[in-house]
Amino acid sequence: MRSTTAKGYIYAILSAVIYGCMPLIAKYVYADGVNPISLVFLRNSFSLLPLAILAYRENKTLKVPLKLLPSISVIAIMGCCVTPILLFSSYQLISTGTATVLHFIYPAVVLIAEILLLRNKIHSGNIISVLICVVGISLFYSPDPSFNLSGAALALSSGVTFATYVVLLAHFKDRGVSGFLLCFYVAAISSIATLGVCLATNSLALPSTLAGWGICVLFSLMVTTGAVALFQRSAFLIGSERTSILSTLEPITSVIIGVIVFGEPLGLKVLIGSILVVAASILIAVIDLKKNKV
Repeated sequence: MRSTTAKGYIYAILSAVIYGCMPLIAKYVYADGVNPISLVFLRNSFSLLPLAILAYRENKTLKVPLKLLPSISVIAIMGCCVTPILLFSSYQLISTGTATVLHFIYPAVVLIAEILLLRNKIHSGNIISVLICVVGISLFYSPDPSFNLSGAALALSSGVTFATYVVLLAHFKDRGVSGFLLCFYVAAISSIATLGVCLATNSLALPSTLAGWGICVLFSLMVTTGAVALFQRSAFLIGSERTSILSTLEPITSVIIGVIVFGEPLGLKVLIGSILVVAASILIAVIDLKKNKV
């Protein structure tokens, strides 16, 4: 039992660290001539074969009911098209650590959506966590001309769209289509959608070197296949609530990489803001964990 729990925690930590490394890899891909929307297309398309193999091994089929495709398409567009495009675009305008932390407003947005739209019961701790998140985000703003408001808006918007994805995923009706099978269809639909946008806007930009192609493949396998598989396995072993708490290591990882690798500044306000946003996410998950135990 203890070894199973330990494995769950290790999987969750590895998943969060991999996600936290996304900005580092994305920067190298951008340097090879790829733009954010093309990177999203490549990330999804390169994951199709391994996801198809994993999905078939798990379900013995790749078929899903046609009536579910509209719902899956909306989930795919919000989670694996709009969200990464917004987040990856923000990397070009603000520090990667700041972008990831601002993206992590999504637990608070999910909470607000469930209260306003789904009429979930309001918990005093939830209100406190949202206020902590708002205060933390406000600390990132600086009247200094060097502060890029557009980059911050993109990162915050990615948190909102990802929260929409989380809510849609949580209320997806057919539990028979889950795991790698759902991931495969989400990646397939996302690949088609992003390729269509790239061709329509004449913005398809592929890597210019063999090394760039290799990094894109590595990026896809690490994130879309590796991190997703580790997160799912962790949720199965220790529960989604504990896994969500450990996922807060993602922005911490991004901040550390930004400072060490890219030399990004980390002032006191940004440091305190990062701590508050991460603390708000942890508080939301802890409250949810206790509520589900009752």
